[in-house]
Amino acid sequence: MSHSLSEYGPLTHQPRKYGYSEKGCVLEIFEPTAGLAQILIMGSIHGDESLSTVLLSECLRSLQAHELKSSVILAANPDGVLAGTRCNSRGVDLNRNYPTTNWAPDPVYYRNRPDTPQNIALSPGAMAGSEAETKALIELIQDIKPGLIVSIHGFLGCIDDPDASPIAQDIALRTGLDLVPDVGYATPGSFGSWCKEQTIPIITYELPSQDITELKQLHVPVLKDLCTGHYHKLIS
Repeated sequence: MSHSLSEYGPLTHQPRKYGYSEKGCVLEIFEPTAGLAQILIMGSIHGDESLSTVLLSECLRSLQAHELKSSVILAANPDGVLAGTRCNSRGVDLNRNYPTTNWAPDPVYYRNRPDTPQNIALSPGAMAGSEAETKALIELIQDIKPGLIVSIHGFLGCIDDPDASPIAQDIALRTGLDLVPDVGYATPGSFGSWCKEQTIPIITYELPSQDITELKQLHVPVLKDLCTGHYHKLIS
């Protein structure tokens, strides 16, 4: 049985180390106590989108260890989360650092508010796959071979799945978010592009810009279903 609300305090699940960040933070993954996980759920590849970590943490803290059937990475970019930056400690946007056919060495630009210009420059890395976090995640995925990856971002407010899979359709229906084939702009060297080239299904779960209480109420139940095996039967 899931924990009561009074037990939402410490995170008692025990993670496994899968590497280190550029600044030496341990990269951790939470996994089922038995059996192989079909789904990998990950948050905070962008450190300034750390509400994804908060939501995933609350989800894990609401589950008993035996209920966890998926693998969970709370923060793929812990250095960025600690610094409050989109990039890692070397100024690299990890979501543009993957060794894909469309990776480019040019700076990547983003905006930190919807009403501001897209003119904040970050590096895609000295070369594709240059960052410790990128290398470690690639090695992990090649090891655990998930049937589906769900990467949680903010704050475009959509479910991005070019395949419009049944799982993505259901998440969009439950959350009221639009199901889209892409985010509407080029993403060279992105994690999603790398997954596509590796033929790994991926859903990019873009949280909306909402109060944290509203996000918890609507999205934690969906994340719990992703974590506990509710959707496993829909993975082809």
